[in-house]
Amino acid sequence: MAENTNQGNPLQKYYRQPKLYFELPSKGRFYPAGVLETTETGEFPVYSMTAKDELAFKTPDALINGQSTVDVIQSCIPNIKNAWEMPSLDLDAALIAIRIATYGETMSLSTTVPGIEEEREFTVDLREIVSRFGGVDFDDTVYIDDLVIKIRPMSYKEYTQSSLKTFEEQRVFSIVNDDNMSEEEKINKFTATFKRLTEMTVGMVMSSIASIQVGEDVVTNSAQIKDFIQNADKKFYTAIVNHVTAQKEKYSVPPMTVMTDVEDRENGAPEKFEVPIVFDQANFFA
Repeated sequence: MAENTNQGNPLQKYYRQPKLYFELPSKGRFYPAGVLETTETGEFPVYSMTAKDELAFKTPDALINGQSTVDVIQSCIPNIKNAWEMPSLDLDAALIAIRIATYGETMSLSTTVPGIEEEREFTVDLREIVSRFGGVDFDDTVYIDDLVIKIRPMSYKEYTQSSLKTFEEQRVFSIVNDDNMSEEEKINKFTATFKRLTEMTVGMVMSSIASIQVGEDVVTNSAQIKDFIQNADKKFYTAIVNHVTAQKEKYSVPPMTVMTDVEDRENGAPEKFEVPIVFDQANFFA
């Protein structure tokens, strides 16, 4: 009979415990059934990364296809049962919470000071960013004429697939430096690539539409929604794109305003400037 290695294990008291609790920016909306284990308070426990989790972020292929991100989120926020299906608007907040639980509440960023072109290091308080996400609401309704259009955020799986396809298509642009290719071939490849990128963009907009209501009729059939987008006046598409973009910007991390010191200002630096806060695997989980 196989021995239960956890039963009565004297090392259990050293297992991970939640380091913090946080509220998902989505407030738990847009999760398919079975993907999120809800709590009474609406806050979810966050554990620090294990050694295995850290190693996952050092696997290039798993980083590119999103698998390591999924594995780490499910390990550190166990209430999320399938991170592929989580709404993408929760992604940054979840990763920041995991970083806080693992490395602490601050993160250092290096940037070049404009005017003097010297590098400086600044500290970001990650708690402020997580707190900001908590005060944002996703508006899922667009009103155009007599239509009521319901939208939804992309899932992390859809977001990753879209990013990979866009990356692959954009690689084609490198052919401009290929001296062995004729101008006609370059033009043909560019034309085909632009067409595919345009189709992908329209496709992402269509996939973000959950339903369209006109009068008492509610359309949820994806084929009918696609037919509508392809044949309706441009104003409908534009209004949907603008609304989706506005909702996406709500969940973006604003730049940090940095004040320079007297010495830097005397050497030509401005009194203050903005530093983009970019979270990538190289500096985020280093």
